[in-house]
Amino acid sequence: MTMNIGLIGCGNISAAYLGLAPTFKDIRFVAVSDMNEEVALARAAEFGVKARTVTDLLASDDIDIIVNLTIPDAHYDVTKRILDAGKHAYTEKPLVLTLKQGKSLTDLAAAKGLRIGSAPDTFLGGAHQQARQIIDDGGIGRITSGTAHFMGPGMEMWHPNPDFFFKPGGGPVLDMGPYYITNLVQLIGPVKRVGALATSAQTERTITSQPRAGETIPVQTPTTIHALLEFENGAAITLNVSWDVKAHRHANMELYGTDGSLFVPDPNHFGGALEQSDAAGTITEVPVWDHPFGQVNWELDGKDPRANYRTAGLADMAAAIMADRPHRCALDLAVHVTDVMTSILKSGETGKFIDMATTCDRPAALSPDDARALLADAP
Repeated sequence: MTMNIGLIGCGNISAAYLGLAPTFKDIRFVAVSDMNEEVALARAAEFGVKARTVTDLLASDDIDIIVNLTIPDAHYDVTKRILDAGKHAYTEKPLVLTLKQGKSLTDLAAAKGLRIGSAPDTFLGGAHQQARQIIDDGGIGRITSGTAHFMGPGMEMWHPNPDFFFKPGGGPVLDMGPYYITNLVQLIGPVKRVGALATSAQTERTITSQPRAGETIPVQTPTTIHALLEFENGAAITLNVSWDVKAHRHANMELYGTDGSLFVPDPNHFGGALEQSDAAGTITEVPVWDHPFGQVNWELDGKDPRANYRTAGLADMAAAIMADRPHRCALDLAVHVTDVMTSILKSGETGKFIDMATTCDRPAALSPDDARALLADAP
């Protein structure tokens, strides 16, 4: 059985979803839509699907799941419309911008008997699932602390329309935080409380990307956040995210346990090299296991070939619906991550630690065999 997929929002990220979907079985994109009809028509022609208006797409009888790739500020309203239309929803990150919105969607999905899934799905990548196995097998003992860093100069140098990154609902916590926090939760478990300092280095930014080079845009949200996350298991993790840093030498993620340390690659990607230390402090590279979502498959002729299996979370949700099991990019996980991120921002405003109002289950691990079962060429 194959589930038919529609898509709302034909911006940059839609090409990755449409281009990678054939990698997986059980899903097939049949139509796309966008507020800009010309953009939808161009994307439809590029990938051999139909272009429909948003209203027509929502009413289409031949669509089971709709993917929401609109800007973050529209995620709640569009996902609600998808559910009201009687269809399952899968949305880009962040799920929503407030915990109240997350609870509203949770209640609506339960009332209608529908699923909501949410990116990121990069934690399903081979490197991060191998890290999960090492932790679950006790390879570094009990995790007690760690660090996570995402820092760079900003989005206005490459994105054609970077305005929303610097508005409320944007910023590095809500934009990049989902990758890091979701991976931490799947590796360690849910968060108990957070504290943060938040600043902005500039009041406005100058776009240097085309076609709007030279325009200035106001900065209306913090662009540097230093946060402390206390997890339910007692681990204390430092999370630093910034768009005000020209260069740094911090590793993406390091986890420190009672019996060793684990050095985890960029949670924004599916693959990468894992390193591990023993109790004596000797660091060695972890041999890469045979996980299909860690194999290089993207930009093979470019300067940065890498593993990219975006839509894996969508494919897992489709398979989970048909098998009547929980999906891994789960709603309770996304709501909890939203709680963490918005609490970090609130702590940055108030200077106080914030207790989480939610918790969640760790998503099920995705073994190499589980991953292979999602692929189009699986038996």
